[in-house]
Amino acid sequence: MFKNKNKKAKLMILFFLFVFFITAGLGCQGGSSDTATANKPITLKFWRVWDSEDDFGDIINAYKAIHPNISIEYKRFRYEEYEKALLEAFAEDRGPDIFSISNGWVGKYVSKISPMPASVSLPYPVTKSYLGGLKKETTVEMRSTKMITAAQLREKFIDVVYNDVVMLSDKTAEIYGLPMSVDTMVLFYNKDLLNSAGIPQPPSTWLEFQDDVKKITKQDKQGNFVYSGGAIGTSSNVARSFDLLSLLMMQNGTRMTEGSTVTFNKLPAGMSDRSVVPGVEALTFYTDFAYPAKEVYTWNDQMPNSLDAFISGKVAFFFGYSYHLKDILNRAPKLSFGYSAMPQIEGNQAVNYANYWVETVAKKSSNTDWAWDFLQFAAANDKQAKTYLDKTELPTALRSLINYQVEKEKLLPFVNQLLTAKNWYHGNDLGLAENIFKEMIDSVVQAQASPAEALGRAIGRVQQTM
Repeated sequence: MFKNKNKKAKLMILFFLFVFFITAGLGCQGGSSDTATANKPITLKFWRVWDSEDDFGDIINAYKAIHPNISIEYKRFRYEEYEKALLEAFAEDRGPDIFSISNGWVGKYVSKISPMPASVSLPYPVTKSYLGGLKKETTVEMRSTKMITAAQLREKFIDVVYNDVVMLSDKTAEIYGLPMSVDTMVLFYNKDLLNSAGIPQPPSTWLEFQDDVKKITKQDKQGNFVYSGGAIGTSSNVARSFDLLSLLMMQNGTRMTEGSTVTFNKLPAGMSDRSVVPGVEALTFYTDFAYPAKEVYTWNDQMPNSLDAFISGKVAFFFGYSYHLKDILNRAPKLSFGYSAMPQIEGNQAVNYANYWVETVAKKSSNTDWAWDFLQFAAANDKQAKTYLDKTELPTALRSLINYQVEKEKLLPFVNQLLTAKNWYHGNDLGLAENIFKEMIDSVVQAQASPAEALGRAIGRVQQTM
């Protein structure tokens, strides 16, 4: 009788073990609906302009290691085709989840951007072991991740970023993008031309710049430039003439805007002792380099594009960014040149100019939480940002990485200017503002208007874009 009971007990144990392993096996094959949700494949479309997919490869792989269900489809466009392709895609509901915009385009694209949420709640697959490691089961753990606040962004990124990507309303401050890097304008110089003119160091002030330009500039009997001191004074054939003139205005104390009002033709408070509006002074200083009657005459609208002229060795000073450095090295590997900090106005506080791109999330994306989570992982995480910066050799946007990049000689002039880099809100259409500035410059150079008159006309047109 006891044998029969033992036999029955053994059969019952075997039965329950059989049921356990069968159900466990089914659980491993199919899993719960939550597990299926966590493992649901999601593809984020990421559209950019300047960098290759390889530049983001390490960051993408690191994110996929945490979220194996996420794929990132990276697409790079030529600058000339990018905006048209982007707007057409949005109009046809086939646009990207994440896309790049110039820091000056944020106002223009604000209606197409989903601002960063306060937090995101995402599923994370978690694998647990049972029976001493004989059985593994994947379950889902929903985790809520806080996104950086506007106040934290101000602390983590350099100052200019906050002003460009944070939109303020009555009660909230919303973030509309995060940059992977920030570029600043520097002074490129031809070492051979400076040596020939007996100039041992590039200028650190604008007065020194004027003196150097006069020493270097040479004209033939017909008045054509054999060598030009600097590529400055005109509009269309000076790379980023808008940035350069804006910088001169700000260095001279111009308040470009006050709230939503454009004020670059006004005398700022506290400058009642000055007889000339600082914006007018800056425009006059800039255009004098293209005025034949001036001692500093060194450039005109018959000259080639400023970058081309510098590469050909015909101009001593060229104003540009780190992306111009790559172009110069590729196109003129034998050119003897250097680059240094932008000249400043002696006695004034240093001001430099920032030009960069930010990554943002499309309002029409069906995966906005995933997209913002990836962007915060890529741009606000020191380790991930560092992998990108090392590959691209671009200046950082993060305060914490400035000292790291100061050790890199190639980046030093750009990085040293990050904490003094500024910008100004150009309204909803940066392209229009740039064209207005070009026409303002042209009207002065062509003697169609005085600097004061040209500035007055321009301010009303820029105001319309605000």
